[in-house]
Amino acid sequence: MRNKGIFIWSIVILVVVFISSLMIGSVSLNPFSLSETEQNILWNVRFPRIILGLITGIVLGTVGAIFQGILNNPLADPYLLGISSGAALGSIIALLLRQVLLMPIFGFVGALLTIILVWNLAHKNRFVSKTQLILSGIIISLFFSAIISLLLSLFHRELAQIVSVLLGNLGYIFSKESIIWLWIISGICLFVVIILNLFAVRINILSTGDYSAKGLGIDVQKTRKILFLLSSLITGIVVSFTGIIGFVGLIIPHTVRLITGANHQRVIPLSGIIGGAFLIFCDTIARSISVVEIPVGVITALFGAPFFIYLLKSK
Repeated sequence: MRNKGIFIWSIVILVVVFISSLMIGSVSLNPFSLSETEQNILWNVRFPRIILGLITGIVLGTVGAIFQGILNNPLADPYLLGISSGAALGSIIALLLRQVLLMPIFGFVGALLTIILVWNLAHKNRFVSKTQLILSGIIISLFFSAIISLLLSLFHRELAQIVSVLLGNLGYIFSKESIIWLWIISGICLFVVIILNLFAVRINILSTGDYSAKGLGIDVQKTRKILFLLSSLITGIVVSFTGIIGFVGLIIPHTVRLITGANHQRVIPLSGIIGGAFLIFCDTIARSISVVEIPVGVITALFGAPFFIYLLKSK
């Protein structure tokens, strides 16, 4: 009964944050009297942005909970395995080639190549260990980060745009022609998130250790591969549109476990719901407190870093 109440309150909070963020911004809107210009701001600028933030938060929260479960690593998050660096590098290359409209496609291709590279590096004798997977991801992430740093030093004119990708920004502008992409990526991500939630019981078993999981009839390698590929796929999709938004996939699953316990049947869906609400809330702050828009990744870090320090000190 208590867990049902938590789910209900989480959804209520998400709805309240969603509706409030539509009205709050550099221009405050009154829902009962909107001019034509304000209606354009509401439906063509804010609404798509908030939907993108919702989907991104759901993905990062869900994937963070899954990676922490299957890797038995409390520091695991959607970016641990190098996917973010690959997507960011792809987006930056499109930016430098003056192909701004193709940034999401380049970003997704970068993420996809990273997934293939990390998996092949970690794969040995038809076996992939958690340690090899994490180390491969860190190595690839560091390598791509070095390339990004090189590009930062060579292309000064595009510095602000590159930094925007690295710090995360939900301000991707969807035109009337490209808005269909928002609904396509939203549909794909939500469909995959539902599939990932169906693995919750198996993730509970994987959390007990590989040997225990094998003894209980779980195909550890196959399950981990499916979860890794699906999680990486949707992470690559959202990062290709938003850039790197840190801490959401790291602190939200920890927060949920503090509230509900470690059962992934509760942790995974709640991490998605609360992750969506948290990211929309942070983005509302990012676009409201200053004339110059602050990257949302800065706001998530300002909330996330102190909270994670608290967790480290208290546990």
